[in-house]
Amino acid sequence: MKTSERVERVPPSGIRRFFELAEEMDDVISLGVGEPDFTAPWSAREAAIDSLEHGRTSYTANRGMASLREAIAERAAAQYGLDYDPDEEVLVTAGASEAIDVAFRAFVDPGDRVAVAQPSYVSYVPGVTFAGGEPVPIPTREADDFELTVEALREHGAGDAEALVFCYPNNPTGATMSERDLEPIADFAREHDLTVLADEIYADLTYEGEHTSIATLPGMRERTVVFNGFSKAYAMTGLRLGYALAPPEGIRAMNRVHQYSMLSAPTTAQYAALDALDNCEAQVREMCNQYDRRRRFVLSRFDEMGIDCFTAKGAFYVFPESPWEDAEAFAEALLESEGVAVVPGDIFGAGGEGHLRVSYATGIGELREAMDRIERFLD
Repeated sequence: MKTSERVERVPPSGIRRFFELAEEMDDVISLGVGEPDFTAPWSAREAAIDSLEHGRTSYTANRGMASLREAIAERAAAQYGLDYDPDEEVLVTAGASEAIDVAFRAFVDPGDRVAVAQPSYVSYVPGVTFAGGEPVPIPTREADDFELTVEALREHGAGDAEALVFCYPNNPTGATMSERDLEPIADFAREHDLTVLADEIYADLTYEGEHTSIATLPGMRERTVVFNGFSKAYAMTGLRLGYALAPPEGIRAMNRVHQYSMLSAPTTAQYAALDALDNCEAQVREMCNQYDRRRRFVLSRFDEMGIDCFTAKGAFYVFPESPWEDAEAFAEALLESEGVAVVPGDIFGAGGEGHLRVSYATGIGELREAMDRIERFLD
C-alpha cells in the first residue's frame, strides 16, 4: 500500500516511545505525560450523565451548541475583555488539538512557511507538515527564560513566514510571557503581517503573574486565533472538548474543514463543558492551587539535588537540565533502574536539547517517591 510522502516524512512520536517502554514495566511512576490525576468535577460529569439519560446523543451544530458558544464567549469577555460573537467567532472542537489541526489546514497553503516557537507541543510541526506547509523552528533559550524573542524570530527567518505558532504557558518548559514580553512579538507580527496561532490551553494554570492573551494587544485580535479547551484546567482530557476564537473569516474557514471531518464535537462532552463553565470555577481554582504546591515541591527537590531547573511559572511541567550530557540516555537509564518515566527535552524541538520534561500532574505522594528515586539514582 502506498502511503503519503508527507506522512512518511514525520517520525513517530518520541513521547509515545517512552510510554510504550514504561507500559512494559511494573511499579513505574510516570512523570512523562500531561494527564491530570484529578477527575473532572462531579457537576460536569453529572451533566454528561444527564444528557445521556435524556437521550441527547445526536449531532449538534457544526460549530457547537449555541448555549456553549455563548458561555465560551462570555468567559473570554470576563477574563480578558475580548468580545467574540458566539455565532460567528467561536468554534467548538474535539479538543484543542483538533482546533489546531483544523487551523493549519484552513490557513496553510502548500509551501507556506510557518514559524513554530520551540521547545513546544509535539503536534505543531507534524500538523504544519500534514497541511503541506514548511515548519520554521524558532528556538527559545533558558537564558531568555524560554520566552519567544524578536531577535530569535529575525535570526531564524520568521519574517518570511505566513504564520506564527506558540504556546504560553508553555509545554514543555512551564514558561509564561507577560503583556510586556508579548508586546514586541505583537509588533513583529503586525510588521510582517503574520497570522498568529496562540495555544492558550494552560492559561488557567498560571502561578506567578496574570496570563495575557496576545489577542488583547492592539491590532492583534484581527490576526490571531486563540485555542483553549477543557482538558487541562477542568481535568476533562478524555472528553475531548476544545475551542477556537478568531475573526469571522477565520472561524468560517476552520469550520469548512471541521464540518467535512469531525462534523461536530462530542455532544455529551459539550453538555459537560457547559456545566463546567457555569459551575466549576471553584474546583479549577483548587486544582490550580494543588498544582502550584506540587510545582514548588518539585523545584525545591531538584534544587536540593543540585540539578539546575528553570523556574516554571505555568502549565504543569518543569524542564530541568539533564544530569547527563545525553538526556535520552539518562531518561532510559532512569526508567530501567528506578522506574521513573521522564521525557528527553529534544523531543520538543529546538532549544530542548540537554533538558528533561517532568510533569507534576500526578499526586504529591507519587511525586515524593519519584523525587526520592531520582535522588537515589544520582547517588
